Amino acid sequence: MKKAVSIQDISCFGKCSLTVALPIISVMGIETAVIPTAILSTHTGSGFSGYTFRDLTNDIPDISSHWQSLGLSFDALYSGYLGSVEQVQIVSDLFDTFSTKDNFIVVDPVLGDNGKLYAGLTMKNVTEMRKLCGKADYIIPNMTEVSFLLNIPYPEVCSMRSAEEALRRLAELGCRIPLITGVRFSDSEQGAAAYDSEKDEFYYSFETNIDRNVHGTGDIFASVFTGAVTLGKPLQRSLDMAVKFTHDCIEATLPAFEKTWYGTCFENCLGKLIGYVQE
Repeated sequence: MKKAVSIQDISCFGKCSLTVALPIISVMGIETAVIPTAILSTHTGSGFSGYTFRDLTNDIPDISSHWQSLGLSFDALYSGYLGSVEQVQIVSDLFDTFSTKDNFIVVDPVLGDNGKLYAGLTMKNVTEMRKLCGKADYIIPNMTEVSFLLNIPYPEVCSMRSAEEALRRLAELGCRIPLITGVRFSDSEQGAAAYDSEKDEFYYSFETNIDRNVHGTGDIFASVFTGAVTLGKPLQRSLDMAVKFTHDCIEATLPAFEKTWYGTCFENCLGKLIGYVQE
């Protein structure tokens, strides 16, 4: 059985971060370990205020040391939301410890959305995240995070040419295969783009655009993509699986959106994900 570790926060309510990553990667048939970076009562997105935040930065090195003593190893190292500059640096050290020639690193540089940084993050976080991206095999920013990582204006709709230019520049941060989520060349479709810098090849995957902002979809995409690559799926297939399942989750949420505005009804779609894995 393949093994992956997901390093990000636990938002106890809100269907994002580890409460999404753990069930999704597990249902794909991958043993999934976790390193929680913080515990929040809810996520920090629109609709919630007054949430609690417990910083677990000091626990991460101890977890890493214990795992080293047990001789643990992983096929995939996957990081998501990191709430402080210090955490980014500690996770960078953890990558150095557990990275081998036989595994790979995925960094979802969770920094913001809709053109703005998430609450509590500053340009110092952006600077350190650029460095962490340089250690990754795959990075998965959304359009907002691309704008901060590359210091370019935030584009809601982009051309293929501008997307490919951004992907090339993201690869220059040091990662082998950058992806961009939330890519729209028109109002009718939305999906993701990827660039294999070693092959100098671009990859695209799109579904019908659903004009609704739904929390947690970035975590869903990154988790499915990480699982697919861990299972040895080709890049195009991994991209297609992540785009399709994310679209499935948004569609499943729309009928109940007034009640589940804080996240997706991804649980109802896990059976479809098992089918995608088996195809």
